[in-house]
Amino acid sequence: MKKLYFITGPAGVGKTTISETIAKKLSKSVSINGDEIYHFVKGGYISPWQEGNHLDLFWENSISLINNCLNKNYDVIFNYIIDKNKINELKNVFNSFEVKFVVLMADESIIVKRDSQRPVNCQMGKRSLILLNDFKSQNFEEKYILDTSNLTIEETINIIENEPRFILK
Repeated sequence: MKKLYFITGPAGVGKTTISETIAKKLSKSVSINGDEIYHFVKGGYISPWQEGNHLDLFWENSISLINNCLNKNYDVIFNYIIDKNKINELKNVFNSFEVKFVVLMADESIIVKRDSQRPVNCQMGKRSLILLNDFKSQNFEEKYILDTSNLTIEETINIIENEPRFILK
């Protein structure tokens, strides 16, 4: 059975790095960075946290792409900002697949440091701390949260791959 991973967390926590590294370890996989799909829109682009955004189009495109890849027997690792309501919707959409859901978190100082190491045009600045606080306030089930503050990339992936607590039920 093909696996589907949803990797989320605030900006600068390492979603893309972890997702791409997991994908490279699997024999037949696709890593989908939600930011890239959101940025398909050029004319009329509105940031996802602003009113009038195009999140509906983004999620329709993302779900379609994920389905296409799974149906062609690829494991899919999808990373983006996913809130508690959306993960419940996604769980229902993909209920015939094994779905792993991981909320990556890190200390505020780690988030700031990682964000500052991104290319300048990708840095989120204060927005990354706003997202960190948003994630803390959503009260995700503790079993889905993985604090990466003191973990290496390999340790993080090892935990995601080997601990059944991330299987979305």
